[in-house]
Amino acid sequence: MSHFRLSGLFAAPFAVSIALLALAGCRGGNGGQTDTIQVAGARQLAVGDEPFAVNAAVSVLAQGGNAVDAATALFFALSVTYPVAAGPGGGGLCIARDPSGVVGEFDFLPRAANRGGAYGVPMAVRGFYDMQKRLGSMPWQRTVSPAEAMADVGFPMSQALATRLRGTENIIRLDAALAAEFLDQSGQLKKAGTTLTNPALARTLSVIRQEGADGFAAKIGGSLIAYAAGQGGALGPDDFAAARTRQVAPSRRVVGGMNVSYPAVGTGAGAFSNSLLSRAAASTPANAAANALAAVRQALAGFGVASVPADFGSTAFAVTDGTGGTVACAVTMNGPFGSGRTATGTGVVLAASPTGPAGLASAFLMPLLGQGGGNALFAGAAAGGPNGSAALTSVLLRMAGGASVASANDIRTTGAAPRDTINLIACQSACVALPDPGASGLGAAVPAQAPP
Repeated sequence: MSHFRLSGLFAAPFAVSIALLALAGCRGGNGGQTDTIQVAGARQLAVGDEPFAVNAAVSVLAQGGNAVDAATALFFALSVTYPVAAGPGGGGLCIARDPSGVVGEFDFLPRAANRGGAYGVPMAVRGFYDMQKRLGSMPWQRTVSPAEAMADVGFPMSQALATRLRGTENIIRLDAALAAEFLDQSGQLKKAGTTLTNPALARTLSVIRQEGADGFAAKIGGSLIAYAAGQGGALGPDDFAAARTRQVAPSRRVVGGMNVSYPAVGTGAGAFSNSLLSRAAASTPANAAANALAAVRQALAGFGVASVPADFGSTAFAVTDGTGGTVACAVTMNGPFGSGRTATGTGVVLAASPTGPAGLASAFLMPLLGQGGGNALFAGAAAGGPNGSAALTSVLLRMAGGASVASANDIRTTGAAPRDTINLIACQSACVALPDPGASGLGAAVPAQAPP
């Protein structure tokens, strides 16, 4: 086991007991909504927690973009349609495979400011910019423009967002920008279907679209620094200057009949994933859910983690493009809406520092890519804390052991979880995009071309 210990990263206690990991049956589904779809028979697929963002990714694929282009579009769309868990002020991890089979990891987790404080250093724009510039196939501008349009023109709040907002009212009420977007005139959460806009974020996305990560740092960074200073924070120009994506080879191991790539040791996510998978891989897939739960409990105990928050402010998604290009990403704000503070005039919600109470979030980001015999493919990501990690590992064990993974019922694995846990693309005899069955996400494919 790595000597990199999760417990050394965090100073505050956590509110929800690890008893959450007890097998207790799945959460309820999507409340009668039609957001959750499985699609078979195609290899250009995307899956995530929020339907409008997934559709943005599918649109990019349909326009000839590759998996990295689509994953980038999906992230920026999430920053508009699912800001409770994703945004320019946050960060994350992606594992990407290009059509030649080369697999790389892009680590852009939110980092603590050099002088401390409550706000994390924004890393997401830099991370997706670097990944798209290295592996994308279409102009950068086209990956950001769908999100910019939604923020400017508006979009109807999805059931996925409406559900995720429940319980965040006290956070929203303390921030004028969040309150203006998500609360009605009576001070209650707006309903699913209500049109939402964010003109300030649209202007920021316009800068990002036109000038990339450097433009974001130069033209938006100063506003974020000034806002943080006014709130007693400590972001500085040096934090933006030092913000660089860590590009490394992911860790790898064989699980059953599948070669699996997962976060490299050197981050909390890598250390936890390595500990979990090393334990889980030693077990048999016959009782995959129980084995995964036992492994995650052992891993948590090994790192000295006794309890975790109910909502990590994280989300995960995956894309495959039909040429062999595949991406799995997990991103976080370090708690729902991160710090709960929107920098004035920017629409950017600042992530909480990883040294704070929700900083454990990054340790449970778990993007995985697996390749088996023939055309077998596993592309999934977990972001719902240890439950998510256990759920994704359980499905991996089953698929690596030869079991069919073809419907949402096949990923009902580890029981009750506080928030969304996993999203998965699985290719065996056919490909399926499977959102978490306990949430209101979407799995979608580019429609096949009709024969002439």
